[in-house]
Amino acid sequence: MKYLPPDKVLSDVQKSLIGAYFTMEYSIESAALFNPSIVPHPDQRHLKKGSLRFIMSLRATGEGHISSIVFRSGVLDRHNKFLFDPISDFVETPDLQLDAVYKRNPFQLKLNEMEAGDEISVHILNQLPEDFTYNELIEKIGKLREKPQFPVANQNRTFHVMSWLANSNYQVSFHPDHRVSERVIFPVSKNESRGIEDARFVQFFDNQQEGTYYATYTAYNGHTILPQLIETKDFINFNIVTLNGKAIKNKGMALFPRKIGGRYAMLSRQDGENNHIMFSDNLHFWQTSQIIQEPEYPWEFIQIGNCGSPVETSEGWIVLTHGVGPMRQYCIGAILLDLEKPSKIIARLDEPLLAPHEKEREGYVPNVVYSCGAIIHNNELIIPYAMSDINSGIATVGVKELLNGMREVV
Repeated sequence: MKYLPPDKVLSDVQKSLIGAYFTMEYSIESAALFNPSIVPHPDQRHLKKGSLRFIMSLRATGEGHISSIVFRSGVLDRHNKFLFDPISDFVETPDLQLDAVYKRNPFQLKLNEMEAGDEISVHILNQLPEDFTYNELIEKIGKLREKPQFPVANQNRTFHVMSWLANSNYQVSFHPDHRVSERVIFPVSKNESRGIEDARFVQFFDNQQEGTYYATYTAYNGHTILPQLIETKDFINFNIVTLNGKAIKNKGMALFPRKIGGRYAMLSRQDGENNHIMFSDNLHFWQTSQIIQEPEYPWEFIQIGNCGSPVETSEGWIVLTHGVGPMRQYCIGAILLDLEKPSKIIARLDEPLLAPHEKEREGYVPNVVYSCGAIIHNNELIIPYAMSDINSGIATVGVKELLNGMREVV
């Protein structure tokens, strides 16, 4: 305190700032809070008729432009008015556990995709059981490091990739009595070292109507991206794994909320330009995709993509899209996919549903409106959306009004 004037009375804000400096506290939302998605809360008890409790995920950016995933909760009443729960002044450090068990064959397949499936990785994996632990992998790497059987430089490169892949699969657990707003999924593995981007959450129901929440997101290490998958049932315990397969490329993957024709379905953007769809028998492996939509109008000529998981209606799957046009302006559009053949577009908007207005154009990335997921409540489509990669807002549109505004695609 000798550096402060003796007669200086500090305000609470000044005290907090000094404390943050001395504790090296990191402000997770100091730069931006954007790219939201919204899903029903797993607990729908004790609500008034016509109300829905929700969880909203957002991309939070702090110092150094490092992104993490944060959450908000609240209630949508019968008039679709948002009533957000109080936000905590604190964040929680979760318990971290690397995957307890890895499967040898999928692990080798992923190494092959990463062009690291060489004789060294085969040598190590052949010494491991089909189900092996992180510690068993590190032990085998350590033994080979002590008594090299291959060129040391080659060994070290393979060791690095195998450890990097193993560290990319982990679990985080939060305290169930803490507020949702205190839970932060912060970068853990090396492949996330520069941020976790654009989580697209969806409530998925299996054939037994048991619900699980999934989210695809982009892990970024400053040089490359890696598509990842989050799984949770309660937004307390989260399992994070890598996605696999030849079709796992680029950003913007969005899972359908149920299987179609007995298979998982997901939207994607492999080429960075067109909207794709892909199907798989295994949630974690995706091998092929096909283009379902190409840029058609000036406001989407540069690229198109999805704005979150499809939303099911009796008329078809509503998919919010983003289109990038002149001056890199991002707009939000919409298409309608056939319910049982979602590779077929049956209707679309010819004009943007949302375009950035004057107050939404300034930010980290100017001229952008963007969403990572919407829901339907009381016959309205609820769209949380980001404004120029800095803050977020909410838009609503009647489902019938939206569908009536679409042009039928023959």
